[in-house]
Order: sequence, then C-alpha cells, then structure tokens
Amino acid sequence: MPALKLHVEVEKLPLSAPFRISGFVFEEQEVVVVTLGAGGHRGRGEASGVYYLGDTAQTMVAQIEAVRGAIEQGIDRTALQRLLPAGGARNAVDCALWELDAHRLGAAVWELAGIDAPKPLVTTFTLGADEPAAMAAGARKFAQARSLKLKLKDDIERVRAVRAARPEVWMGVDANQGYGIDSLGSLMGVLESANVSLLEQPLKRGREADLAGFKSKIPIAADESVLKLADIAGLVGRFNVVNIKLDKCGGLTEGLAMAHEARRLGLGVMVGNMVGTSLAMAPAFVLGQLCDVVDLDGPIFLAKDRTPSMTYTNGSAWSGEEVWGGTHA
Repeated sequence: MPALKLHVEVEKLPLSAPFRISGFVFEEQEVVVVTLGAGGHRGRGEASGVYYLGDTAQTMVAQIEAVRGAIEQGIDRTALQRLLPAGGARNAVDCALWELDAHRLGAAVWELAGIDAPKPLVTTFTLGADEPAAMAAGARKFAQARSLKLKLKDDIERVRAVRAARPEVWMGVDANQGYGIDSLGSLMGVLESANVSLLEQPLKRGREADLAGFKSKIPIAADESVLKLADIAGLVGRFNVVNIKLDKCGGLTEGLAMAHEARRLGLGVMVGNMVGTSLAMAPAFVLGQLCDVVDLDGPIFLAKDRTPSMTYTNGSAWSGEEVWGGTHA
C-alpha cells in the first residue's frame, strides 16, 4: 500500500427527538469520521462506537491516533485487523479503506466484496420504549413501514398496542438484555399471541448458557452476546440469528466474515446499526445484501442527515454508490 493521509474528526449529531431503550435515553450521537487519502483518491468511514462497552468518540479517536504512524505508512484491510481490536475505531478506518480501494481500483465496494449488484432492502423501523399509546402512534406514523422493531422494557402492553395499530406488518422485539430466563417463558407466550417474528437479546451478555435447551417458537437473535467473529461458534444451540453491527465487530471486513460463518453454522443473519448518518449505514447496506433481517433505520432519528443520503421508500432502504463505496471520490 502507498502512504496514506489520515484525517480524524468528531461530529455531534442531534436527534430529532429523545430515543429510549431499556436503561438508556439518547438525545444526540457523537460519531468519529475517518478520511484516508492517497494519490488523489479518498475513502471515508463513520463510527458511533458501542455505548455499553464504553466505546466513546474520545476513546475511538485515542485508539486511532495511537496507530496513526502505522496507518499513514500504508496499511491494507488485512493488516488493520491485527492493528486495531474490534470496535468503532477499527470500523471507521476499515470502511475508509474499503471506499479508498473502490476509488483506486475503479470497482464498487460490493464488487470488491464479491456480492451481487445490490438491491433495495426491506428494513425495520424502530420504535423506542415509550408508553403503549405513544408507541402505537409511532407505529402508525411509520406508514410506509412493512417491518417494525420495538424496544421493549417491562411492559408487554407495548407489544399488544403496536400490533393492534399495525396488524399487517412483520414485527420484531428487542429486549436489550432486560429479562431473566425465569421470566422468558411467559414473555414468549405474549409475543406469540402478538405474532412477533423475532426476539433480540432477551438475557444479559454473559448469560448465554441459560438459553441452552430453551424451546421457543420465535427465533432468538444475539446482539450484545455477539460482538465479533470469534463469538459466533458459542451461539449454536442457544440463539437462532446473529445480529451483526459494524461498530461491534470492527468494520465491513469482519462483518462479511461473520455473515459467512453464521451461514456455515446454520444460523440466520441480521444486520443492525448504532444511530448514525447514511455514511455509517452504507457499508452495512452492502452487508445487508447477505442478510435475512435488516435494521438500517439509523438516519431517520437524526435532525439532519448527510447529503447525498440513503433513501427510504415503501419500507425499503437504498444506498446508491454516490453515498459511499462507489468508484469516484
């Protein structure tokens, strides 16, 4: 690789309204944006980090700056896997390298990744944890949605209210580690009656073994329980679906490897996101071409997205090469 010019900056992204999940309320999102330049070409990557691991904008910048010399001397995606650990810092640099390669080689990222030409992806639209009536109103507000995801707290009336408001949509529920194995059976009964199709991360990270032998008619997805490629093997017999997020695993390079490994082990594949702009969603959109479930609605929660941006039409997300990953800088 030729020498690279590295630029790192932190941006604050105001949300259009507070967003609630189990145990957290978000009003803005800090992201790290990496730009890599070489020979008149450039590549960009955006990362939000993983809040529950203490992966902040400040820690991500510190990680990147600590290896600035190695990056600027010239590095490829394979070497980056060894240089930085999984997490937001590596994600931002990895995605910048993918786009830089696309510009240098004159091939779109999806071509470099060996993926068929991308198509629009039906995406979930996420409802933050709120009062049942407010969540039902939110479900009706997402009129174009064909797929909804609910952030669940301890009130199952939220599920019933949303299902009554939108009886026709595919619906998943994200428990964000909010339950124990003893209460999971009764929760499943409610979810089945509401025709819920997926339950994400019901138990705390570290309690994965509790799910061994648990029988569920509804597929259970691992989110906090699967951060990187090495975690996947331990999910077999406990989870049915792997939720891959580029901020967790450290970029598109590892995300693609995770998708292929999950398939090999007979697990379903989901792509998710931390809140960010279209620049963060676009690499995940490439990964989403390999996935069964897609959750790439992050930009809709922002007061303002980047231009050009992803588009959301008829319940589907589309990211053109002009957003990220095309052949021109």
